[in-house]
Amino acid sequence: MRIQPFAPKYMKVGILTAAIQELTPRNVRDGDPDRAIEEWVAFARELGADNIQLSAALHPSETDVSPEAMLDPVANTLDLRRPFDKERARRVQKALEAHRIGISEVGYFDNMLHHDRAVRQKKYEFMRRVFEAATLLGADAVCGFVGRNAQLSMDQNLLDFEESFVPLLKDAKARRLTYRVEQCPMPGWTTGDIFHNNIAYTPGTWIALHRICEKHGVGDQFRIHYDPSHAILMGQDTRSLFQFLKDAGYNFLIGGFHVKGQVVNARGVSQWGYGGQTVERGDWKDGKPSTNPADQLHAWKKQIVLAEHELPGTARHDPLAYLQNRTVDWFDHQLAARELLALDVANTHLIVEHEYPPARIQDKARLKPILSGSIAFVRHIDEAAADMFALQHEVLAAQNIPVQGVGREAYRS
Repeated sequence: MRIQPFAPKYMKVGILTAAIQELTPRNVRDGDPDRAIEEWVAFARELGADNIQLSAALHPSETDVSPEAMLDPVANTLDLRRPFDKERARRVQKALEAHRIGISEVGYFDNMLHHDRAVRQKKYEFMRRVFEAATLLGADAVCGFVGRNAQLSMDQNLLDFEESFVPLLKDAKARRLTYRVEQCPMPGWTTGDIFHNNIAYTPGTWIALHRICEKHGVGDQFRIHYDPSHAILMGQDTRSLFQFLKDAGYNFLIGGFHVKGQVVNARGVSQWGYGGQTVERGDWKDGKPSTNPADQLHAWKKQIVLAEHELPGTARHDPLAYLQNRTVDWFDHQLAARELLALDVANTHLIVEHEYPPARIQDKARLKPILSGSIAFVRHIDEAAADMFALQHEVLAAQNIPVQGVGREAYRS
């Protein structure tokens, strides 16, 4: 009989710097852009994080989408209006070393299949600058969307992906980077009636896209940065989704996690269903899409009438909601990841993404205890799941001692 020591493996806990867009005031960081990163790195240490996911975005003066039209405003913590060179990288690395903080990925979340070719080209040029910055900072991955050409069908978008996005992945490969795709469907990205504005929103399309990538030699560059909030929004539960990937032979696709929940409003679902509000949202005026960005924000009613983002730890513990798949069961999420996915657990990142509307406070002093509590919650949940997994699947299994009970089951209804 072999005695297996108890040796749980924990994931790395970090935070997306878009959690507070204005940590460094705009009038300061526009003139000294890397100060924004330095101050975020110091803040991350105060919060108890191990890493940051460094948020990059087109500067507000350059973006094609007004902040007033965004449900969750992005942050250009990494300002790339001028090249991110070795001198800038050394300055950032000095701050990282001083505060013992790492960078999980550089994140740039935009529609990379935008129908306007000039707009798309601008985004691609920016993404390539993100690649360069990630390389100089020693990161091995970037995180973003695929997006969707809203003027084409989903099948046509697969062809567009092959023609336009694959060359971007080849550039990532040349820099030894992985592109991790967040799977948010982005329903409010347009004022049209399309719900899925990011084609990489579900395992079915992840597999279709990965097959295209494999055909062109960039399969290893395409991975998923899984966010359970989006699965809840679409009626999926994490355990069943992970089981499907394993059954299909694609459980290697998930390479990292955004830790953000979704709390489904049963009344909203009763009124509109999971497709969200379809009429009289306020994003159309006089029979056509409004040109006012504040009106365009109402397109997000496709989502917010039936659900609200959760910062981990801020939603009540609700076993019935877990069983009804109306909020994230964080403990089972972390357990299922270990049981069903092909992960290098100790090198897998859990990135807290803060988009809980009532707590999106642009005030460091007020936000600090909120984020500190959420990060602590995430860390302890992961540790508890790791401990249970090690005890059951390694220690007991080595001694042929059975595990009690059945546990949660995939596909169960």
